[in-house]
Amino acid sequence: MSTESDESETTGSESTKIDVRVPTQLLERIDAEYETRGYTSRSEAVRDALRSWIDPPVQLSEELLADLAVSREQRNRGDTRSLEDVMVDHGVESDSDSVDETEP
Repeated sequence: MSTESDESETTGSESTKIDVRVPTQLLERIDAEYETRGYTSRSEAVRDALRSWIDPPVQLSEELLADLAVSREQRNRGDTRSLEDVMVDHGVESDSDSVDETEP
C-alpha cells in the first residue's frame, strides 16, 4: 500500500492510494464495463465495488420477492385497501393524530 494520500475532490475526505495487482483478463473486463455502468474511471468503479464488499446491499430472498409479486398483483386488481381506510373502519387513530405536538 502506498503512503501517498491526498484530499479527495469528490468526497472532501482524505484518501490513500493503494496498489493492487489484478489478472489482465479481469482488468480488461473492468475497462470494458465501468463506463457502461456510469463510472468515470477505474478507480471510481473499484471504490464502489469495495464499498459493496464491506457493506453489501440487502439481498431479498426468493420467497420475499414472490410475496411482493403477489402483493403487486393484488394491488393491481384492486384487492387491497389503504391503511387509512382500514383504520377508519376499525375506529383506530393514528399515533401522529393522538400526539400533542407541543409536548417534548
